[in-house]
Amino acid sequence: MNQTLKKEIDTLVRLQQIELEMNRLRQEVEKVENQKKELAVRLTAFETALDADKLALEQLQQHCIDLEGEIQVVNDRIIKSNETLRMVKTNKEYQVLLREVDDNKKRKNSLEDHVLTLYEQREDAEVRVKESQAQFLQLKAQVQAEQAKIDEQTVGDKERLSELEQQQQSIGKSLDPALLNRFRRIAKMNQGQAVARVSNETCTGCFMNVPPQLCIEVQRGNQMISCPQCSRILYYMEE
Repeated sequence: MNQTLKKEIDTLVRLQQIELEMNRLRQEVEKVENQKKELAVRLTAFETALDADKLALEQLQQHCIDLEGEIQVVNDRIIKSNETLRMVKTNKEYQVLLREVDDNKKRKNSLEDHVLTLYEQREDAEVRVKESQAQFLQLKAQVQAEQAKIDEQTVGDKERLSELEQQQQSIGKSLDPALLNRFRRIAKMNQGQAVARVSNETCTGCFMNVPPQLCIEVQRGNQMISCPQCSRILYYMEE
C-alpha cells in the first residue's frame, strides 16, 4: 500500500469524524436556540396582547374624560338657561328657554348614564390590565430562567465546537489544497460524509455494491478511488 496515500486517507477519515461531530453539535445548538426563540415569541405575543389591553384602557379613560367634559358643558348651559329664565319678559321666550333646559337635562342624563357604563368598563379593563401585567412579569421571569438554563446546556457544546473547528483547520492545512477541496465538495454532496469504507464489496456510505475489480484496487491502496454511485472516497480496512 502506498504509505503517502494511506496517510492521506487516515487524515481524511479523521477530518470526516470531526466534520460529522461538528454537524451533530451544530444541530444540538440550533435545536436549543430554536427553543429560546419559541420562548421569546411566546413572551412577545403575551406582551403584544398586554399592550392592546393597555391601549384599550387608555382609550376608555380618555372617553370618560371627554364625556365628563361634555357633561360639564351641558350643565353650564342648564345653569345659564336657568339664570336667563328669571330675566325673560315674554311667555314665548320663557317656553323656548324652558324647552332648552329640558333638552339639556335629557342630554345630561343620557351622558351620565353613558359615562357610568364606561366607568364599569374602565374598572374591568383596569383589573384585566393589572392581572395581565402580573402574569406578564411572571412569564418574563420564567422565560428568562428557561433561556438561561438553555444557555448553560449549550456552553459545553459551543466550547467543543470551537475546539473541533481549530482541529479541523489544523488538519486541513496538512492536506493538499486540491484534495481538501475535493473532500469538501463530496462532503457537501453527501451530508458531511466524503469518505466511506468498503466492506463485503459494498460502499458503507451509500450501501451500493462496488465492482469486484474496483474493490481490489481499493484494497491495494495505490490510488485514491471514488464510489461510482455516491462519489465518496473509498478506503479499505480489515474487518
